Amino acid sequence: MAESNRLPGALIFDMDGVLVDSNPFHVQKWAEFLDEHGIPYTREELTQHVLGHHNSHAFQHFFPDRFNEQEIARLDEEIEARFRKAFHGHAKPVPGLEALLAECHAAAIPMAVASSAMLKNVEFVVGELGFRPYFRCLFSADHVEHPKPDPEIYLRVAEELGVPPSSCIALEDSTVGIESVKRAGMKCVAIASTFSAQELRRHGYADHVAAGFQELNLKILRQLFSS
Repeated sequence: MAESNRLPGALIFDMDGVLVDSNPFHVQKWAEFLDEHGIPYTREELTQHVLGHHNSHAFQHFFPDRFNEQEIARLDEEIEARFRKAFHGHAKPVPGLEALLAECHAAAIPMAVASSAMLKNVEFVVGELGFRPYFRCLFSADHVEHPKPDPEIYLRVAEELGVPPSSCIALEDSTVGIESVKRAGMKCVAIASTFSAQELRRHGYADHVAAGFQELNLKILRQLFSS
């Protein structure tokens, strides 16, 4: 691949599984919640219907037609409050992430977060990491009508940053997130933190698959815009 001198217009990061390894906590909170309500599940189901999705997707799968919108909103708040309590003090950046953030920040590349989590969680995790100064804006499920894999959240972030989607690179760890990025017309780097690199490559949508952030730097990101 020929080297490119073109800088990304913006870098946009998913949160869970990309900024932090929080997904085990999300799976555990849902396992406990389902156990309390006597709902059977498999570990594969939890991974498939919890990770990368808004909680509304998990409610639809495990509790079809059982709760109304008001009850789901209340339970959603309860579940995520449990997550924040359990995760407090455990937030550590995914290895290699901070070096990439610092390099891109030094190059004056705008950066943002686009997460399927509620805003309380996004602000909590980014604050726990001490990364708020890196990000121009934080977008969450609270900012959009249509959750991932719909591209709305990524298009909203690009608009907020004032850059065309085609100049953006988004970093995701799930097939749901990757689909959202590509539908927004952006380049996508898949991080093999939640799913294996083989699984992510088999999905076929990502422009680049990395085992971790140690494999990424600005030079590699620039190459995504090479012809």
